[in-house]
This record gives sequence, structure tokens and C-alpha cells, in this order.
Amino acid sequence: MERQKNATGRRKEAVTRVFINRGDGKITVNGKDYKTYFPLLYLQNQVELPLKTIESLDKFDIVVNADGGGVKGQAEAVKLGIARALLQLNPEFRPALKQAGVLTRDSRGVERKKPGKKKARKGFQFSKR
Repeated sequence: MERQKNATGRRKEAVTRVFINRGDGKITVNGKDYKTYFPLLYLQNQVELPLKTIESLDKFDIVVNADGGGVKGQAEAVKLGIARALLQLNPEFRPALKQAGVLTRDSRGVERKKPGKKKARKGFQFSKR
């Protein structure tokens, strides 16, 4: 039997570990079905994107441990983790996944707060009198 593959996905402060096996399309995030964990449809689509790209939505069982960040960051981290794990299973998936843009790590994070400002760029309210 083929060994289970695993990969890491990161986005903002979210980190996910993705374990992938041949199966019947069950995706579990932190012990819950991904549709329960990510109730918003666009986040579910983010999670499914790598599998839809290679047209194998019902061929792999995926278990995800998600930690840190918010729900959107976690969903996008899961997307990257799944894409990387699929690449380990079959390197021939690379051109399709690359074309879909799911192999690129989105490195954007929160800009740091600057001194003399309320937030990173927002200033304090100005009062003339």
C-alpha cells in the first residue's frame, strides 16, 4: 500500500499540516468536516481548488491540522498544503498546479505599527481647535 504523504501550508499567521492518502474524497480539518469548519462557500472553494485543478476531488482522503491565524488564512494555508502534498504523490501534477497558482506561498503579512501613528499608516485624528 502507498505511504501517506504530508506537507505544510502557511499563510499570514496560520500554519497547517496536511496528510494525504488515496481514498474517497473526505477532507477533515481539526477533526471536523471541512464544510463545517469553513462554513463560507468561498473558503470551501479555496480548499478544493488544488483537487479541482487535477480533477481528483473524490480520489484522496485529507486530514488537516490547522493552527493560528484566522479562518481565511487557515483556508489558504490548507490550499497550499494540499497542493504541496499532491506534488509529493505525483510530480506530474506540477504544471497544472503551477498554472492554477496554488503552489505560490502568499508571503503578505501584517504591516508593523509605526511610531507616531495609530496603526501602520493611519494617523491620529487631527483637531484644528
